[in-house]
Amino acid sequence: MKIVDVSAHHLAVPAKKSGPDVPFVWSRLSQVIAEVKTDDGLTGWGECFGYGVPHAVAATVAHTLKPLLLGEDARAIAPLTRRLFQKTHLYGRYGVTTFAISGVEMALWDLAGKRAGKPLYELLGGAASTQVPAYASLVRYPEEDERIAAHAQQALRDGFSMIKLHQVTAPSVERARLAIGEGVPLTVDINCEWSVHEACRMALAMDEYDLLWLEEPVWPPEDFDGLAEVQDSTGVSLSSGENACTAVQFKHMLDARAVTFVQPSVTKVGGVGEFLKVATLVQAANLELAPHSPYFGPGFAASLHLIAHTGRTRWIEKFYFDLESPLFTRPLELSRGTYTLPSGPGLGVEMDPHVLKEYRVKE
Repeated sequence: MKIVDVSAHHLAVPAKKSGPDVPFVWSRLSQVIAEVKTDDGLTGWGECFGYGVPHAVAATVAHTLKPLLLGEDARAIAPLTRRLFQKTHLYGRYGVTTFAISGVEMALWDLAGKRAGKPLYELLGGAASTQVPAYASLVRYPEEDERIAAHAQQALRDGFSMIKLHQVTAPSVERARLAIGEGVPLTVDINCEWSVHEACRMALAMDEYDLLWLEEPVWPPEDFDGLAEVQDSTGVSLSSGENACTAVQFKHMLDARAVTFVQPSVTKVGGVGEFLKVATLVQAANLELAPHSPYFGPGFAASLHLIAHTGRTRWIEKFYFDLESPLFTRPLELSRGTYTLPSGPGLGVEMDPHVLKEYRVKE
Protein backbone atom coordinates (compact mmCIF):
# COMPACT_ATOMS: atom_id res chain seq x y z
CA MET A 1 0.00 0.00 0.00
CA LYS A 2 2.28 2.74 -1.26
CA ILE A 3 1.10 6.31 -1.00
CA VAL A 4 0.74 7.79 -4.48
CA ASP A 5 -0.95 11.12 -3.74
CA VAL A 6 -1.67 13.49 -0.86
CA SER A 7 -3.91 16.52 -1.28
CA ALA A 8 -5.85 19.10 0.70
CA HIS A 9 -9.30 20.39 -0.17
CA HIS A 10 -10.06 23.88 1.13
CA LEU A 11 -13.85 24.18 1.32
CA ALA A 12 -16.18 26.95 2.41
CA VAL A 13 -19.76 25.75 2.84
CA PRO A 14 -22.42 28.26 4.00
CA ALA A 15 -24.62 27.59 7.01
CA LYS A 16 -28.04 26.18 6.25
CA LYS A 17 -30.57 29.02 6.09
CA SER A 18 -33.52 26.95 7.30
CA GLY A 19 -31.87 26.00 10.60
CA PRO A 20 -30.81 28.03 13.64
CA ASP A 21 -29.56 31.39 12.42
CA VAL A 22 -25.96 32.29 13.21
CA PRO A 23 -24.01 35.57 13.17
CA PHE A 24 -22.14 36.46 9.98
CA VAL A 25 -18.80 35.28 11.34
CA TRP A 26 -20.15 31.70 11.43
CA SER A 27 -22.19 31.86 8.23
CA ARG A 28 -19.52 30.29 5.96
CA LEU A 29 -17.07 27.87 7.56
CA SER A 30 -13.70 27.17 6.00
CA GLN A 31 -12.68 23.53 6.27
CA VAL A 32 -9.60 21.62 5.18
CA ILE A 33 -10.09 18.00 4.12
CA ALA A 34 -7.02 15.77 3.69
CA GLU A 35 -7.06 13.06 1.03
CA VAL A 36 -4.49 10.24 0.80
CA LYS A 37 -4.48 7.78 -2.11
CA THR A 38 -2.61 4.47 -2.38
CA ASP A 39 -1.48 2.35 -5.32
CA ASP A 40 -4.18 -0.26 -4.68
CA GLY A 41 -6.92 2.23 -5.46
CA LEU A 42 -7.99 3.13 -1.91
CA THR A 43 -8.66 6.67 -0.70
CA GLY A 44 -8.44 7.80 2.90
CA TRP A 45 -10.10 10.94 4.25
CA GLY A 46 -9.09 13.14 7.17
CA GLU A 47 -9.79 16.61 8.48
CA CYS A 48 -7.31 19.27 9.52
CA PHE A 49 -8.35 22.08 11.83
CA GLY A 50 -8.61 25.05 9.49
CA TYR A 51 -10.94 27.64 11.00
CA GLY A 52 -9.28 30.99 10.37
CA VAL A 53 -6.10 29.57 8.81
CA PRO A 54 -7.25 27.27 5.97
CA HIS A 55 -4.77 28.45 3.35
CA ALA A 56 -1.79 27.86 5.64
CA VAL A 57 -3.00 24.42 6.71
CA ALA A 58 -3.81 23.30 3.17
CA ALA A 59 -0.42 24.54 1.94
CA THR A 60 1.34 22.60 4.71
CA VAL A 61 -0.38 19.39 3.63
CA ALA A 62 0.29 19.93 -0.07
CA HIS A 63 3.82 21.32 0.00
CA THR A 64 5.40 20.12 3.25
CA LEU A 65 3.82 16.77 4.19
CA LYS A 66 3.16 15.37 0.72
CA PRO A 67 6.86 15.04 -0.27
CA LEU A 68 7.53 13.22 3.00
CA LEU A 69 4.74 10.71 2.35
CA LEU A 70 4.87 9.86 -1.35
CA GLY A 71 6.09 6.30 -1.93
CA GLU A 72 5.80 5.36 1.75
CA ASP A 73 3.82 2.41 3.11
CA ALA A 74 0.44 3.74 4.29
CA ARG A 75 0.21 0.93 6.84
CA ALA A 76 3.10 2.35 8.88
CA ILE A 77 0.95 4.94 10.62
CA ALA A 78 2.93 5.40 13.83
CA PRO A 79 6.42 5.62 12.28
CA LEU A 80 5.17 7.85 9.47
CA THR A 81 3.51 10.23 11.93
CA ARG A 82 6.65 10.34 14.06
CA ARG A 83 8.66 11.18 10.94
CA LEU A 84 6.28 13.99 10.01
CA PHE A 85 6.61 15.50 13.47
CA GLN A 86 10.39 15.20 13.49
CA LYS A 87 10.90 16.58 9.99
CA THR A 88 8.65 19.60 10.62
CA HIS A 89 9.57 20.52 14.20
CA LEU A 90 11.66 23.51 13.05
CA TYR A 91 8.44 25.14 11.79
CA GLY A 92 6.83 24.90 15.21
CA ARG A 93 5.68 21.91 17.20
CA TYR A 94 2.17 23.23 17.64
CA GLY A 95 -0.44 25.08 15.61
CA VAL A 96 -0.67 24.90 11.81
CA THR A 97 1.92 22.12 11.38
CA THR A 98 0.19 19.81 13.86
CA PHE A 99 -3.25 20.63 12.40
CA ALA A 100 -2.00 19.43 9.01
CA ILE A 101 -0.42 16.27 10.45
CA SER A 102 -3.67 15.53 12.29
CA GLY A 103 -5.68 15.37 9.08
CA VAL A 104 -3.17 13.27 7.18
CA GLU A 105 -2.76 10.83 10.09
CA MET A 106 -6.55 10.50 10.28
CA ALA A 107 -6.67 9.66 6.58
CA LEU A 108 -4.09 6.90 7.15
CA TRP A 109 -6.36 5.36 9.81
CA ASP A 110 -9.28 5.59 7.39
CA LEU A 111 -7.18 3.66 4.88
CA ALA A 112 -6.27 1.08 7.52
CA GLY A 113 -9.91 0.45 8.30
CA LYS A 114 -10.82 0.17 4.64
CA ARG A 115 -7.99 -2.28 4.05
CA ALA A 116 -9.13 -4.40 7.03
CA GLY A 117 -12.81 -4.08 6.16
CA LYS A 118 -13.55 -2.79 9.67
CA PRO A 119 -14.84 0.50 11.10
CA LEU A 120 -12.25 2.49 13.04
CA TYR A 121 -13.72 1.65 16.44
CA GLU A 122 -13.39 -2.08 15.73
CA LEU A 123 -9.86 -1.61 14.47
CA LEU A 124 -9.02 0.06 17.80
CA GLY A 125 -10.52 -2.75 19.87
CA GLY A 126 -14.27 -2.19 19.90
CA ALA A 127 -16.78 0.29 21.27
CA ALA A 128 -18.52 0.63 24.61
CA SER A 129 -21.68 1.56 22.69
CA THR A 130 -22.67 2.24 19.11
CA GLN A 131 -24.88 5.13 20.28
CA VAL A 132 -23.28 8.47 21.14
CA PRO A 133 -25.42 11.25 22.70
CA ALA A 134 -24.66 14.77 21.50
CA TYR A 135 -24.79 18.16 23.14
CA ALA A 136 -25.75 21.34 21.31
CA SER A 137 -22.90 23.86 21.06
CA LEU A 138 -24.41 27.28 20.41
CA VAL A 139 -22.36 30.08 18.84
CA ARG A 140 -21.87 33.40 20.63
CA TYR A 141 -24.67 35.98 20.49
CA PRO A 142 -24.95 39.52 21.85
CA GLU A 143 -25.86 39.61 25.55
CA GLU A 144 -29.50 40.62 25.07
CA ASP A 145 -30.07 38.48 21.99
CA GLU A 146 -33.29 36.47 22.14
CA ARG A 147 -31.65 33.66 20.19
CA ILE A 148 -29.73 32.55 23.31
CA ALA A 149 -32.91 31.39 25.02
CA ALA A 150 -34.76 30.41 21.85
CA HIS A 151 -32.01 28.16 20.47
CA ALA A 152 -31.30 26.60 23.87
CA GLN A 153 -34.97 25.66 24.22
CA GLN A 154 -35.20 24.36 20.66
CA ALA A 155 -32.09 22.22 21.14
CA LEU A 156 -33.78 20.45 24.04
CA ARG A 157 -36.88 19.89 21.92
CA ASP A 158 -34.62 18.42 19.23
CA GLY A 159 -33.42 15.82 21.73
CA PHE A 160 -30.04 17.23 22.79
CA SER A 161 -29.38 16.53 26.45
CA MET A 162 -26.83 19.28 27.21
CA ILE A 163 -26.28 22.87 26.11
CA LYS A 164 -23.01 24.72 25.62
CA LEU A 165 -22.92 28.51 25.42
CA HIS A 166 -20.14 30.79 24.18
CA GLN A 167 -21.37 33.80 26.13
CA VAL A 168 -19.05 35.93 28.28
CA THR A 169 -21.51 37.65 30.64
CA ALA A 170 -23.45 36.24 33.58
CA PRO A 171 -26.80 37.77 32.50
CA SER A 172 -26.64 36.01 29.14
CA VAL A 173 -25.91 32.70 30.89
CA GLU A 174 -28.89 33.37 33.14
CA ARG A 175 -31.10 33.77 30.05
CA ALA A 176 -30.17 30.28 28.91
CA ARG A 177 -30.62 28.69 32.33
CA LEU A 178 -34.07 30.21 32.75
CA ALA A 179 -34.99 28.97 29.29
CA ILE A 180 -33.91 25.35 29.79
CA GLY A 181 -34.81 25.03 33.47
CA GLU A 182 -33.00 23.21 36.24
CA GLY A 183 -31.34 19.84 35.86
CA VAL A 184 -30.18 20.25 32.26
CA PRO A 185 -26.36 20.24 32.06
CA LEU A 186 -25.09 23.67 30.99
CA THR A 187 -21.52 24.65 30.08
CA VAL A 188 -19.92 27.92 28.99
CA ASP A 189 -16.92 28.30 26.66
CA ILE A 190 -15.07 31.62 27.10
CA ASN A 191 -12.45 31.02 24.38
CA CYS A 192 -9.55 32.29 26.50
CA GLU A 193 -10.61 35.88 27.16
CA TRP A 194 -9.81 36.66 30.82
CA SER A 195 -6.97 37.16 33.23
CA VAL A 196 -6.76 34.79 36.18
CA HIS A 197 -8.25 37.41 38.50
CA GLU A 198 -11.12 38.16 36.13
CA ALA A 199 -11.71 34.46 35.51
CA CYS A 200 -12.05 33.83 39.26
CA ARG A 201 -14.63 36.59 39.58
CA MET A 202 -16.64 35.52 36.53
CA ALA A 203 -16.50 31.82 37.38
CA LEU A 204 -18.28 32.52 40.66
CA ALA A 205 -20.82 34.79 38.96
CA MET A 206 -21.67 32.25 36.24
CA ASP A 207 -21.67 29.25 38.54
CA GLU A 208 -24.78 30.69 40.17
CA TYR A 209 -26.51 29.13 37.16
CA ASP A 210 -25.20 25.63 37.90
CA LEU A 211 -22.46 25.05 35.34
CA LEU A 212 -21.18 21.57 34.61
CA TRP A 213 -17.95 23.20 33.49
CA LEU A 214 -16.44 26.56 32.56
CA GLU A 215 -14.30 26.19 29.46
CA GLU A 216 -11.00 27.94 28.73
CA PRO A 217 -11.59 31.07 30.82
CA VAL A 218 -7.92 32.17 30.97
CA TRP A 219 -5.60 33.85 28.48
CA PRO A 220 -3.23 32.43 27.36
CA PRO A 221 -4.67 28.90 27.10
CA GLU A 222 -1.34 27.31 28.04
CA ASP A 223 -1.31 29.06 31.43
CA PHE A 224 -2.07 25.81 33.20
CA ASP A 225 -1.01 27.18 36.59
CA GLY A 226 -3.50 30.02 36.11
CA LEU A 227 -6.28 27.57 35.25
CA ALA A 228 -5.43 25.55 38.34
CA GLU A 229 -5.66 28.69 40.49
CA VAL A 230 -9.12 29.48 39.12
CA GLN A 231 -10.39 25.96 39.68
CA ASP A 232 -8.89 25.63 43.17
CA SER A 233 -9.98 29.03 44.45
CA THR A 234 -13.55 28.97 43.09
CA GLY A 235 -14.45 25.29 43.19
CA VAL A 236 -15.85 25.60 39.66
CA SER A 237 -14.94 22.68 37.39
CA LEU A 238 -12.88 23.83 34.41
CA SER A 239 -12.31 22.30 31.00
CA SER A 240 -9.58 22.92 28.45
CA GLY A 241 -7.61 21.25 25.71
CA GLU A 242 -8.91 22.27 22.31
CA ASN A 243 -5.86 24.52 21.89
CA ALA A 244 -3.35 21.95 23.12
CA CYS A 245 -1.33 19.92 20.63
CA THR A 246 0.24 16.51 21.33
CA ALA A 247 0.15 14.46 24.51
CA VAL A 248 3.15 16.42 25.81
CA GLN A 249 1.12 19.58 26.32
CA PHE A 250 -1.70 17.59 27.87
CA LYS A 251 0.70 15.99 30.32
CA HIS A 252 1.77 19.48 31.46
CA MET A 253 -1.91 20.41 31.86
CA LEU A 254 -2.68 17.34 33.96
CA ASP A 255 0.49 17.68 36.03
CA ALA A 256 -0.67 21.20 36.95
CA ARG A 257 -4.09 19.83 37.99
CA ALA A 258 -5.54 22.58 35.84
CA VAL A 259 -8.87 21.04 34.79
CA THR A 260 -11.51 18.42 35.53
CA PHE A 261 -12.72 17.94 31.94
CA VAL A 262 -10.00 17.33 29.34
CA GLN A 263 -10.77 18.30 25.73
CA PRO A 264 -8.46 16.92 23.04
CA SER A 265 -9.42 17.76 19.48
CA VAL A 266 -8.56 15.05 16.96
CA THR A 267 -8.06 17.63 14.18
CA LYS A 268 -5.57 19.61 16.29
CA VAL A 269 -3.89 17.25 18.75
CA GLY A 270 -1.97 15.21 16.18
CA GLY A 271 -4.60 12.76 14.96
CA VAL A 272 -6.11 9.50 16.16
CA GLY A 273 -2.97 8.03 17.71
CA GLU A 274 -2.16 11.17 19.69
CA PHE A 275 -5.78 11.45 20.84
CA LEU A 276 -5.52 7.92 22.25
CA LYS A 277 -2.33 8.85 24.13
CA VAL A 278 -4.20 11.76 25.73
CA ALA A 279 -7.14 9.50 26.61
CA THR A 280 -4.74 7.18 28.42
CA LEU A 281 -3.30 10.09 30.42
CA VAL A 282 -6.82 11.22 31.33
CA GLN A 283 -7.79 7.74 32.49
CA ALA A 284 -4.65 7.43 34.60
CA ALA A 285 -5.41 10.80 36.23
CA ASN A 286 -9.04 9.72 36.85
CA LEU A 287 -10.38 12.84 35.11
CA GLU A 288 -13.19 13.35 32.60
CA LEU A 289 -12.67 13.13 28.82
CA ALA A 290 -14.78 15.66 26.90
CA PRO A 291 -13.42 15.95 23.34
CA HIS A 292 -13.68 19.14 21.31
CA SER A 293 -15.49 18.33 18.05
CA PRO A 294 -17.40 21.24 16.43
CA TYR A 295 -16.70 19.96 12.91
CA PHE A 296 -18.74 18.75 9.96
CA GLY A 297 -16.26 16.51 8.14
CA PRO A 298 -14.12 13.42 8.78
CA GLY A 299 -12.92 14.92 12.08
CA PHE A 300 -16.43 14.62 13.48
CA ALA A 301 -16.72 11.01 12.31
CA ALA A 302 -13.33 10.20 13.87
CA SER A 303 -14.46 11.81 17.13
CA LEU A 304 -17.53 9.54 17.19
CA HIS A 305 -15.35 6.45 16.82
CA LEU A 306 -12.89 7.60 19.48
CA ILE A 307 -15.58 8.56 21.99
CA ALA A 308 -17.33 5.22 21.51
CA HIS A 309 -14.06 3.31 21.77
CA THR A 310 -12.76 4.96 24.93
CA GLY A 311 -16.14 4.78 26.66
CA ARG A 312 -15.14 7.67 28.93
CA THR A 313 -17.15 10.47 27.35
CA ARG A 314 -20.78 11.31 27.98
CA TRP A 315 -21.43 13.41 24.87
CA ILE A 316 -20.04 14.49 21.53
CA GLU A 317 -20.02 18.23 20.82
CA LYS A 318 -22.28 19.19 17.87
CA PHE A 319 -22.39 22.70 16.47
CA TYR A 320 -26.04 23.74 16.75
CA PHE A 321 -26.45 24.52 13.07
CA ASP A 322 -25.98 22.59 9.86
CA LEU A 323 -24.33 23.31 6.56
CA GLU A 324 -26.10 24.12 3.31
CA SER A 325 -24.88 20.82 1.92
CA PRO A 326 -23.77 17.76 3.94
CA LEU A 327 -20.14 16.88 3.25
CA PHE A 328 -20.71 13.12 3.04
CA THR A 329 -22.44 11.01 0.42
CA ARG A 330 -24.42 9.50 3.30
CA PRO A 331 -24.86 11.93 6.22
CA LEU A 332 -24.21 10.60 9.71
CA GLU A 333 -27.32 9.29 11.42
CA LEU A 334 -28.67 11.63 14.13
CA SER A 335 -31.92 10.82 15.91
CA ARG A 336 -33.26 12.71 18.92
CA GLY A 337 -29.85 14.08 19.82
CA THR A 338 -28.02 10.74 19.50
CA TYR A 339 -25.63 9.58 16.79
CA THR A 340 -25.31 6.00 15.58
CA LEU A 341 -21.72 5.03 14.83
CA PRO A 342 -21.06 4.64 11.11
CA SER A 343 -20.55 0.92 10.45
CA GLY A 344 -18.67 1.15 7.17
CA PRO A 345 -14.92 0.47 6.98
CA GLY A 346 -12.50 3.12 8.24
CA LEU A 347 -14.25 6.27 9.34
CA GLY A 348 -17.38 4.97 7.63
CA VAL A 349 -17.89 8.13 5.60
CA GLU A 350 -17.05 9.25 2.07
CA MET A 351 -16.72 12.83 0.90
CA ASP A 352 -19.35 13.95 -1.62
CA PRO A 353 -17.61 14.73 -4.96
CA HIS A 354 -20.20 17.46 -5.62
CA VAL A 355 -19.27 19.23 -2.37
CA LEU A 356 -15.55 18.98 -3.12
CA LYS A 357 -16.13 20.65 -6.48
CA GLU A 358 -18.94 23.10 -5.70
CA TYR A 359 -17.55 24.58 -2.49
CA ARG A 360 -13.84 24.46 -3.21
CA VAL A 361 -12.08 27.74 -2.49
CA LYS A 362 -9.95 28.92 -5.37
CA GLU A 363 -6.46 29.81 -4.21
